[in-house]
Amino acid sequence: MKKKGKSKSGRERFRSFRHARSAHVLLYLLLSAIMFGLLFIHVKPESLNLDLFSVSDKTIYAPATVEDQQATEAKKQAAEDAVEDQYTLKKGYTDNRLDLITSIFDSISEVKQNAEKDKKAPSENSLVKSVKNKLTQDVNESISEDTIKALLHANNEDFSFVRDSVITAVNTVMSSEIPSEKLAEAKEKVAKELKSASVPSKYLSAATEIGKYAVIPNYVFDPKATDAKRQEASDSVQPVQIKQGQVLIEENDLIDREVYRKLELTGLLNNSNLLKPITGLLLMIGLFIATLVYYFEKQQQELKLKNKSLLLFSIITTLILVIMEVVSLFQKIEYTNIGYLVPIAAGAILFRLLLNERLAILGSIILAICGSMMFNQGVTGTFNYVIGIYYLISSISGILFLGKHNARSKILQAGLFVSFINMIIVLSLLLIQNTALSAVEIGTLMLMGAVSGLAASVLIIGLMPFFETGFGILSTMRLIELSNPNHPLLRKILTETPGTYHHSVMVANLSEAACEAVGANGLLARVGAYYHDLGKTKRPQYFIENQMNMDNPHDKLSPQLSKNIIIAHTTDGANMLRSYKFPQELVDIAEQHHGTSLLKFFYYKAKEKGDQITEEEFRYPGPKPQSKEAAIISVADSVEAAVRSMHNPNPERIEKLVRGIISDKLQDGQFSECDLTFRELDTIAKTLCATLKGIFHSRIEYPEATKKVK
Repeated sequence: MKKKGKSKSGRERFRSFRHARSAHVLLYLLLSAIMFGLLFIHVKPESLNLDLFSVSDKTIYAPATVEDQQATEAKKQAAEDAVEDQYTLKKGYTDNRLDLITSIFDSISEVKQNAEKDKKAPSENSLVKSVKNKLTQDVNESISEDTIKALLHANNEDFSFVRDSVITAVNTVMSSEIPSEKLAEAKEKVAKELKSASVPSKYLSAATEIGKYAVIPNYVFDPKATDAKRQEASDSVQPVQIKQGQVLIEENDLIDREVYRKLELTGLLNNSNLLKPITGLLLMIGLFIATLVYYFEKQQQELKLKNKSLLLFSIITTLILVIMEVVSLFQKIEYTNIGYLVPIAAGAILFRLLLNERLAILGSIILAICGSMMFNQGVTGTFNYVIGIYYLISSISGILFLGKHNARSKILQAGLFVSFINMIIVLSLLLIQNTALSAVEIGTLMLMGAVSGLAASVLIIGLMPFFETGFGILSTMRLIELSNPNHPLLRKILTETPGTYHHSVMVANLSEAACEAVGANGLLARVGAYYHDLGKTKRPQYFIENQMNMDNPHDKLSPQLSKNIIIAHTTDGANMLRSYKFPQELVDIAEQHHGTSLLKFFYYKAKEKGDQITEEEFRYPGPKPQSKEAAIISVADSVEAAVRSMHNPNPERIEKLVRGIISDKLQDGQFSECDLTFRELDTIAKTLCATLKGIFHSRIEYPEATKKVK
C-alpha cells in the first residue's frame, strides 16, 4: 500500500508540474538547448591539425570571409611601384633665366658706358675683369672671355639686337617642356633660333654661348605630386579577401608556406576561436525563443493549454531538426544537394493541423533558417540561402493549401501539391543561379523535391495518431474513428438506452446541417451529439425516451430528487468521457449542452406542491455553451425532443416551435458565452426547420387492403 501511495503522489506531482509556469520556462530552456546542440556543430569553426609541407588529406574551404592584410599590403606596394615619377613644368624658371640674360648684358653695358666716360681708356683685359666682377661665379665659369670681349666691342645697336635675340630665343625654347635628358637638344634649338634671327656673324658665337648657358631643364621631378599619385594608387587597391567557401587547398596538395599562412589566417589552425560563433548562435536562438514567448504570453489561454501547445511545438520542431541533421550527414559523402529530400513541409503542416496558422508560419521561418545553417555544403558557419528559400516556400505552400475547413482530411492532397511546388521552386532556383548542370542532374534535384512533398504527407499520416492520442487532440480522423458504431461507448448507449441512441442520432443530423450552414465544424457536432447524453446510461429508466412498457419512476419521487437525477446526466457523461480519454471538445459538449437552463417541469411541479425553492436550485450547473458547436447541439437537442412530442407536426408549427426555443434560450442568456451572431441564429433556425420538414414530411395514407376470401 505504501508503494502505491508513493506512485499516486508522483502522478499528482507531475500533474501539478504540468500546470505550473515552471513547465513553460523549462520547455523554453529545453528547446533552446536542443536547437543549440543540433546547430552548434554547423557553426563551430573547423580546427585542423596540419603541418607545414605536409599533404592535405581533403579539400579545405575557408569558413569565413577574412582580409588578407599581407597580400593587401603587397598589392598596394606593387600599385605604388607602378606609378611613374611625376614631373612639373616650372614656368618661373623661364623668367629667372631671362632675368639672368638681362643681368649679363646689363653688366657688360654698364662697363662699356663707364669706359666711355673715362678719359683714360682702360685696357681690354681690365674691362673684361670689370665685367666678371659684376657677374656670379657660375656665369664666369660658363661664359668665356671671348664672348665678353665681342660684346664689349659691339656698338649700341648691335648690342641691343644681340640681347633681344638671345632673350627671344631662350624664351621660345623654354616655353616648352625641357626634361633633363633633352637639355642638349634644347640648347641646339636655341642656337638654331639665334641663327635664324640673323644675328651678325661676329656676334653669333657670343649670343649662342649665352643662350645655351641660359637654357636649363624646366620639366623637373615633383616629389609631392609623385607621392600624391602613389597614395592615390595605393588607396584605389581593394583589400584582398579570402572569401567564405573559397578553396584553400585541394585534396592531396602540398601545404606550402603561403597555404599554411592562409589556413592560419582563417582560424583553421586555431582551437580557441569559438567565442564569436557561440555568441552569434545564442543570439539567434534567443531571438527565436523571444518570439515564441511573445506569442504565447499574448494568448489569453489557460496555462495548461499554453504548456500543451508549447510542448507540441517543441516536439515537432525537434523532430524536423533531427531529420534535417540526419540527412545533412550525407553532405560529407559528396551529396551536397541532399537537403532537397528533407520533408520540411511535414513540420509546417503538423503545426497547422495541431496548433494554428500563425505558429505554422513562425515555425516554418525558424526551420528554414536552421536548415540553411545545417545544409551549408560542408563550410561551417555559412548559410545556404538557396535551401533556406526552398524550405520556406515549400512549408508555406503546404500551409496555404490546407485552408480552414476539413483541412486535416487533405493531408495526401497537400503532399502532392507541395511536391508540385517543390519541383517548380527547384527549377526556378537553378535557372536563377545559371548553374551549369546537365538535364539529368536538374531532373534528379526536381525528383528530390517531389519525394520531399510525398514523404511529408506520409510522415504526417503516420504521426497524427500519436499526437492525437498523446495530447488528446481532436482531428478529422479521430472524429471519424469515434463515430464508429462499434465504439464501446456508442454500443453502450445503443444497448442500454436505445431511445437515447435514436434521439442522439436525430440530434446529430440536425446539428451537423446547422453547423455547416454557419461555417462551424459539422463533423465535430455530429460526433458530439452522439455522445452528448452518455450520462443517461447510468440511470436509463429515469429518462422518458427509454421508458417503454413501464411506469415513470419520477411519479414516485419528489421534484428535488428527480431534478438531481436529470441534471446529473451532464456531469456523469462528461466524467465518463474523461475516463475514456476523449478529446476535451467532446467532453465540453456533453457538459455544456444544457448550459444553465431551467428544468421547468420539475420546477413548476415543486412550486405546485408549495415547496420553498428558487430557480437556481432547478438549473443545470453549466457552464453555458462556449463554442458554436455546443450551442447548436443544445438547440437541436431541445428542438428534436419538442418536435417528437408534437401531434401531427406541420411546417408552420415546426418553424414556430424552433424559433420559440431559440428565442427562449437567447432571452435566458444561454448564448452569452459563445460567438453566435443573430444572423447565424436565423440561419440555424432555417436549417433546422428544413431538416425537420424532411424528417417529418407528410406521407400518403395507403387504404387498408381488403382480404379476399377464396
